[in-house]
Amino acid sequence: MQESGVRNSAYGADKFGLTGLKALHWNLTEPRLYEFSIAAKEAEITAGGPLCADTGVHSGRSPKDKFVVVDSNTKDTVWWEKNGKLTPEQFDVLLKDFLAHTKGKELFAQDLYGGADPKYRIKTRVYTELAWHSIFIRALLRRPEVAELASYTPELTILCLPSFKADPKKHGVRSETVIALDFTRKIILIGGSGYAGEMKKSVFSTLNYFLPPQGVMPMHCSANVGKTGDVALFFGLSGTGKTTLSADPNRMLLGDDEHGWGPEGVFNFEGGCYAKTIRLSPEAEPEIYATTQRFGSVLENVVFDPETRVCDFDDESKTENTRVAYPIEFIPKASLTGRAGQPKNVVLLAADAFGVMPPIAKLTPAQAMYHFLSGYTAKVAGTEKGLVGVEPEFSTCFAAPFLPRHASVYGNLFREMIAKYKVDCWLVNTGWTGGIYGVGKRMPIKVTRTLLTAALDGSLNNAEFRTDPYFGFAVPTSVPGVEPQILYPSKTWADKNEFDAVARKLVGMFQKNFGVYETHVDADVLAAAPEVRIAAE
Repeated sequence: MQESGVRNSAYGADKFGLTGLKALHWNLTEPRLYEFSIAAKEAEITAGGPLCADTGVHSGRSPKDKFVVVDSNTKDTVWWEKNGKLTPEQFDVLLKDFLAHTKGKELFAQDLYGGADPKYRIKTRVYTELAWHSIFIRALLRRPEVAELASYTPELTILCLPSFKADPKKHGVRSETVIALDFTRKIILIGGSGYAGEMKKSVFSTLNYFLPPQGVMPMHCSANVGKTGDVALFFGLSGTGKTTLSADPNRMLLGDDEHGWGPEGVFNFEGGCYAKTIRLSPEAEPEIYATTQRFGSVLENVVFDPETRVCDFDDESKTENTRVAYPIEFIPKASLTGRAGQPKNVVLLAADAFGVMPPIAKLTPAQAMYHFLSGYTAKVAGTEKGLVGVEPEFSTCFAAPFLPRHASVYGNLFREMIAKYKVDCWLVNTGWTGGIYGVGKRMPIKVTRTLLTAALDGSLNNAEFRTDPYFGFAVPTSVPGVEPQILYPSKTWADKNEFDAVARKLVGMFQKNFGVYETHVDADVLAAAPEVRIAAE
């Protein structure tokens, strides 16, 4: 077997069971990985220098193909209603077949960290059969210094083989695609999917399992820090603006997607960002756009001109979920340590395509927990195959696919933390105003940024508030620089009766969704549920 790169001599691949490889390349940096990727025709170089790859049939995650091994450690701790099961014996067979599949192959290994805080991070070794996957995971996880590699011993091992096809009958899985997590042995197997995001989210799922018992809240959120050291967290599902709003030129970016919140403060799980690029423009998002013009960034499923290699970020013919992955240092004002103090503000983002939520609202701790457990946004036609119109999406804790433990574990941690550190909580609608999707318009980003700035600098706390008649939270009646009417959603609709009907419908959706959590929360959280309290405004 040929080996190259900076190899860790303390713990080799043979101990994991990788033998008979054609070659194994250790901890290669981007230039050499570019060469391997281009030579293998895995990807192409676009204008400015990024590597652009197609992920094949999977242009997003496959949550229904994720399985966790059930054993004595996990049988009573994993939320099995939301996680598929594999027996240890089934995992053994799968692992054996994964290892057999690598015979004669060329693999790439990266020794990395999941987590910026040394006390809580997990040393993660990632083996990939694609060179561009190795670039991706180098960007998304945290990179040790070269001197650290000599004594590096992995705690978590990921083997990612897109060319491996699982056998549902033999392996006990659903399809040819599989993401299998063994928390006891700390091994993750990913097969049948070229979507690189599966690797980073598997690390996130692992941290979501191991950190809560240590008193650390794992979070699917972005985070930034103000000039006075004030930390803000932004929770939200894909497309709600986590990455966009956290990349604020007036604040330092901590990270765009995954963080931990513990006794010493907030820390990033990752060393990079993974931003959606659909309709990306240099005018609206200059910092993120600039990363799409740099060597070392990885583009996924982005359409580009075959001659000029200029990307067309408006083209969604391959998928709506086009992406760019890049090291966090590509953002000018980003924290390289990935660590900061205790949060001052928490922002829950919802892209309300029904157009009835106000652009910003202040939440009580009970309301914050209610909306955190609800994890609401809305899906619109075009974002998913076969979807017509608008559908609500409730993803508990804004992270349902990545929660090994019951939602109440994270919900209770969340409530404890915001109470302990006296955090102000806000709900921000980055969705529609003036009507439902297809009738109204998208909330202007200028309005969102103005309101967020007022919330984060503390000035919004001095505003006069009204009680929303449908959701019960406090909404400012006026904010400098914001058109007053937009703060009253019903006033932006042409037909007030239609607004009332749609708002009541959404309230009912919230109530129905929350039914599964009612036995896990206190009375004050139940009382924070939306209900139509007064007549329409």
